[in-house]
Amino acid sequence: MANGSRHTTAVAAGALVLLGALTSCGTESGSGTAGPSPRPSASAGRPAGNSPHSAVPSDAAGSTNDRSPASAGRTDRPASRCRTAELSAAVGRMDPGAGQRNFPVVLTNVSSRTCTLYGYPGAAFVDAAGEQLGRDPERTPGDPAAVTLRPGASAWAGLRYASPGVSGARTATPVALLVTPPDERDPLKVPWKAGAVPVSGNASSVFLTVLRSGTGP
Repeated sequence: MANGSRHTTAVAAGALVLLGALTSCGTESGSGTAGPSPRPSASAGRPAGNSPHSAVPSDAAGSTNDRSPASAGRTDRPASRCRTAELSAAVGRMDPGAGQRNFPVVLTNVSSRTCTLYGYPGAAFVDAAGEQLGRDPERTPGDPAAVTLRPGASAWAGLRYASPGVSGARTATPVALLVTPPDERDPLKVPWKAGAVPVSGNASSVFLTVLRSGTGP
């Protein structure tokens, strides 16, 4: 065979081999349709609930992941401090003394769990605008003790002041008494229906005792 023919045949054979290789690569890519391969999701590999746009983190209280029979419907919790939202407040009937007026300030557990109160409540007389009348009550000496309140149980603290008619102190008539449970910030508002209270001048102090079990003396 002439040298020219041999060269032409070799080139043609090489082209056929190259074309076959390219065809083989195309069929190994998958579906055979042109286009990029799908990208993984932006959240792939990220733990459930930890997405940057997740409203509730995976370790939040009340997670729907907690479905074990031991936790389903469980409502019992160890006793801890009573929160304002778990209590109601009331002022009991006046117990007049020698030149004094005495009232039990009662806190009642209205929640479904047992909780405790310890120490003194806070108290403040306020007018219709919510402004405090007089000074903060003074704490009488006492030995605080934890009072355990089951649902529906109560504790009380004594509130007293000198009768304004006897002491001569300047008075004002409150609209309400704000009662704050120990170690809490939010008060409970109790309508005040016992008339004028001392707010300034001699013998205008109001006193509070420690909380004890019950609704009054």
